[in-house]
Amino acid sequence: MREPELVPDLEPTSYYGRPVIKAPVWKWAVPAYFFAGGLAGASSLLAAGAGVTGNRVLAGRARLTALGAISAGAALLIEDLGRPERFRNMLRVAKPTSPMSVGSWLLTLYGPAAGLAALGEALGFPRPVRRLAASLAALTGPAVATYTAVLIADTAVPVWHEARRELPFVFGGAAASAAGGAAMVTTPPAHAGPARVFALLGAATELGAFQLARRRLGEVGEVYGEGRAGALTRLAVGLTGAGAAVSGLGGRRRLAAALGGAMLIGGSLASRFAVLDAGVQSAQQPASTIGPQRRGLEQNGARAVADPTTR
Repeated sequence: MREPELVPDLEPTSYYGRPVIKAPVWKWAVPAYFFAGGLAGASSLLAAGAGVTGNRVLAGRARLTALGAISAGAALLIEDLGRPERFRNMLRVAKPTSPMSVGSWLLTLYGPAAGLAALGEALGFPRPVRRLAASLAALTGPAVATYTAVLIADTAVPVWHEARRELPFVFGGAAASAAGGAAMVTTPPAHAGPARVFALLGAATELGAFQLARRRLGEVGEVYGEGRAGALTRLAVGLTGAGAAVSGLGGRRRLAAALGGAMLIGGSLASRFAVLDAGVQSAQQPASTIGPQRRGLEQNGARAVADPTTR
């Protein structure tokens, strides 16, 4: 006969129910910068693929999109930092273990390369120089699109840190979805076939990784269904899913391609704001911080009992 428990299970709590960690204070410019960097990096990758296959129309449009997006991203980053010289100060050191430091150096390499790749021909630069710039932009573009996911996952915010395995795929997929959508808007359908495929693969990756993250997060991920984060999540998933359907079914026609591309861009932008708001809401809930820590301690304790050599 099982003995009754003398000490009942306690709910995770904190000092007078106050948050255990400080919520992020980032403004709107930060998720907008996440979106712009993702759009730029993925557009450079799309342009490189189009260039290799001889699709010069798509390559040219994607390079111009990358330049416009990274220029907007720089302005958003300065808006968040307050003064331009603060970005220069971040380049005083190179710290491989810091996502912020790595991201700063990535932007320093990527920005000029994307600009030269887009405008090199008009400015009269030799072809080898333009090719080198396009290759550098394509190589660093995926990192520019996803380093921000590593940046937020490397914090104590529960819903970000516990999803550290899936967030780079969510951000990378959203970036590809937006870049493909932008190319579908700016490129005639006869040349936009690869962009459509790129967008659909990105949308599938984003939605699949996001659902996997929510399932693995469990109760910590419930913030994606609550409050402002919940509304933004529903908007992002709805726009991305509808955009993918319209692009896949009618993407060979100009109007449907533009409509589907615009919805994919909107879904990608909304997903970045949803992730930021989920982080703020998660940090404000003591149970979201204490619960994963308690489970980690319990798991470590169970392993120590099973294997005394690990003590």
